[in-house]
Parts: sequence; C-alpha cells; structure tokens
Amino acid sequence: MSHEDNHPLPESQAHSPMPQVDVEQFLPKRRKPGPLDPFWKAVWRGAATVLPPLLTVVIIIWVAATVDAYIFAPLKKGIQNAIFMATADIRPAQSLPASVKSGAQEVVVGGKTFVRMRGGKYIPKEVVEYLREQLSEEEIPSQAAEAYQLYIELRYLKPHLVLPFLIALLILVLYLLGKFVTARMGRLVWSQFEALFVSLPFVRSVYGAVKQVSDFLLAQRSMEFSRVVAVEWPRRGMWSIGLVTSESFDQLRKKTGRVILSVFIPTSPAPMTGFTVNVPEEDTVDLGISIDQAIQFIVSCGVVVPPPSSQPVDLVTTSTSHDE
Repeated sequence: MSHEDNHPLPESQAHSPMPQVDVEQFLPKRRKPGPLDPFWKAVWRGAATVLPPLLTVVIIIWVAATVDAYIFAPLKKGIQNAIFMATADIRPAQSLPASVKSGAQEVVVGGKTFVRMRGGKYIPKEVVEYLREQLSEEEIPSQAAEAYQLYIELRYLKPHLVLPFLIALLILVLYLLGKFVTARMGRLVWSQFEALFVSLPFVRSVYGAVKQVSDFLLAQRSMEFSRVVAVEWPRRGMWSIGLVTSESFDQLRKKTGRVILSVFIPTSPAPMTGFTVNVPEEDTVDLGISIDQAIQFIVSCGVVVPPPSSQPVDLVTTSTSHDE
C-alpha cells in the first residue's frame, strides 16, 4: 500500500480548487518602447523592401558567373585552341632558310613577312601589327605562342560574336543529351553513371540534394499541378496547403463511391519535398490562388500571404460540414 493510501487528504482539501498561478511572472518582461524604435522599424522595413530584388540580382549574377566560369570559358578555350592549331604559323629560327640572316628582326619566307618575337621565334607580321593596334607594347606577350593565342582571342573571339555561338552550342549539346537519355541505351548508360555517384559516400548526399532541386526546377513536369487547395491534414482543424496533381486510384473511387484526388502537400521552406495524400474531393477547399502564389507562401513559411480572392472561402463552415 502506498504512502498516499495510508494518509489520504482531508475531504476539504481534496475538493478544493487548485491555487491560481500567475504565469506572467515567469515570462520575460516586455521592453518599453524606446525613442529609436520608429527609426529601427523603418530600417527593417526598408531592408525587407530592398532585400528580395537585391538577392534576385545577386543570384542571377552568381548563376551567370558560374555558367561562364565552368561552361562558356572552357568552350571558348577549346575553340581558341582549335583555331590556334589550325591557323598558327610560328617559325623557329632553326627552321628558316640558310639564306635568311640569322637574328634579323623581320624576315621574308615564301613571300610572307615574319617578325621576330623576344622569345626568338617568328610569327606573321600582320599578327604583330594587329596586336600593336589593340594593345600597348608592354601588353604584347614575348612568347610567339602566347602572342598568337592573344591575337586569336582579340580577332576572332569577340564577345558579341562568340557568346551567341556558345549559347547555341550549349543548347545543341543539351538537346542531343536529352535525346540520348530518352533512348533505351541512353537511359541504361545514365543509370550506370548515377549509380557511380550514389556509391560514393560524400558525393551521394550532395548529388541527391542537387538532383531533387534540379528535378523540381528543370524537369519537364511529369507532376502537373492543376489547382491549389486546402486540406485538413494531418488532423481535423489543421489546414495545409496542397497542390492537386490528378485523380487518385480508381480502386479508391469504387470503394468509397467518391472522387478521390491525389494532393501533394509541400513542406516549408523547401517545396520540392513533401507528402502525397489521397483526399475525397469534397474534403478539399479550392483556394483560388495560382501555383506561384502557393509556392511563395510555402517558401516564405507563411510570411508572404496571397491577396484575398474575390470569392472568400469559409474554412470553418467547410470543416463543420465535413464533420457532419
């Protein structure tokens, strides 16, 4: 027998109400408004105004710089090397005819004038003259190969010419790659390639996260969202934003006698992950907002609320009718 059974409380104490506890005494005291509070509120409001466009510009610049550094720059260098190998006319001093005076600044070989560089090799005179028109004498490389590479870059690889070509080339490569991976052999090769990434411990986690984001942003949507609804999930009285993908299994419709919708419930702040639930159509509430507005609401964790639609929805009435 326990101690409480040996010493029961008096009846007056057993039925007496519990003493009221002042909860506010345990909460931190609110700070009194200071004279600089309006100033700091205005500063925060200004930061909240300028931060979205500023971050957008920064992200665009970062993406452009990344594409240029890891895609366009290697392609441009490859084209430059190809032009160099096909057109470079560099003559070492040992290869000149014996009739040519050794160490001369300019020599004529086969009716073509060559100029001696500080490194000792000869390149065509028109190359040197073009470099002198574009650069100062100190900026011209002393080595013949470097000077010829610079000549090719300045003469043939001008930004307004090479950038459209590189963009078109990149689109062509992506098109051919897309056609390749849709073929049976291409899917097999790509699956083996992905299996190699998944087998590496550290790369596996990074590749998985990047693949989720890229599939959500770039993949041709096999998951098309038709409209935005509110669903009482994970319990009655708690509403979650859902994106209707399609009508669900026909077996559920036959079993329940109702239209069942497949609803994707994204999670904040990463809407590329979430849950897929099967909900009767009458248990969903059409919110009348666009997919983009719903994504903004989810990514901002509810901070960015879409403006009220012309036909407001009474969620309380809807929940009550469902319970009935």
